[in-house]
Amino acid sequence: MKAVQFSEHGRRDVLEYDDFDDPEIDRDEVLVDVKAGALNHLDVFTRMGLGALQRLDLEMPHIPGSDAAGVVEEVGDDVERLEPGDRVAVSAGLACGHCEFCRDGDPTICEDFQIIGEHVRGVHSELAAVPAENLVPVPEGVDWEIAAAAPLVFQTAWRMLVTRADLQPGESILVLGASGGVGHAAVQIADYIGAEVYATASTDEKLEYAADIGADHTINYDENDFAEAIDEATDDRGVDVVVDHIGKATWQNSLDSLAKGGRVVTCGATTGGNPETDINNIFWNQLEIYGSTMGTPGEVDDVLELVWEGEFEPRIRETLPMSEADRAHEIIEEREGFGKVVVIPDSEL
Repeated sequence: MKAVQFSEHGRRDVLEYDDFDDPEIDRDEVLVDVKAGALNHLDVFTRMGLGALQRLDLEMPHIPGSDAAGVVEEVGDDVERLEPGDRVAVSAGLACGHCEFCRDGDPTICEDFQIIGEHVRGVHSELAAVPAENLVPVPEGVDWEIAAAAPLVFQTAWRMLVTRADLQPGESILVLGASGGVGHAAVQIADYIGAEVYATASTDEKLEYAADIGADHTINYDENDFAEAIDEATDDRGVDVVVDHIGKATWQNSLDSLAKGGRVVTCGATTGGNPETDINNIFWNQLEIYGSTMGTPGEVDDVLELVWEGEFEPRIRETLPMSEADRAHEIIEEREGFGKVVVIPDSEL
């Protein structure tokens, strides 16, 4: 088969689209004929060798990619709920299944939690071996690009807003980086819940997209200090919830944007994970900080059902052949456009 791959960490020029041994499936795995994959900022960090808590130690060559959709080609001996011909999408979180957190029903806090594409071989390839429990059914009529682009960002945003921050109808929320994958999913979910949605982006074009998918108020963060803009828009009250997946560059402003008793929820730190923090602000205003990673199987099912029904729409900023993976990574790194970047195996074009 052909696969996107790299044999060393580094810049985009380490990426190749070349021959790779066909995967062999274990008893609990499924062989998927990949029809489309999608990128996340996670793919850039993985290529660079940077994990959330430490540098990655990967078996090389490594195939990146946490998002993909396709058709079941073969199932392992212990797999019962899937069969050849089924349409499926990948949900990338891997859990041990037996630690205290898995037993309590929240594998996202698993002691050995890993992500397909980051810690183990990914799915940006013509064929992929995936544990059966990491595959979700895709109904007929759902485009492969949509099926590939939705799972990681929509489950992440759903858990952040619904489970962790417990966003309520009528509350106000600020979504940073609304043009990115998680950001544009969070805007739609917040609007669906019935919150008043503020969104930031770097260009007026991106802000128009954000308004189109549910943002009530938009802020160009290249032209305005977003914390000051929130103060002005809310008569110095602040918002109830801030979604911050940016990190170091925005953290203090995120805290400053909160109302008393407000909550900030984070799933990542694309500009760095060690910001300065005004602890006085946190305790005096009784702020709450929530971390969040991906979603539980139940959360994945809940949000993807709404995607398949058309309630939520993953916006596709560009679709490219996998042989142009370097360009796909560039779009993510340079924050070009709005929404997700999709890659298609060259053999499917």
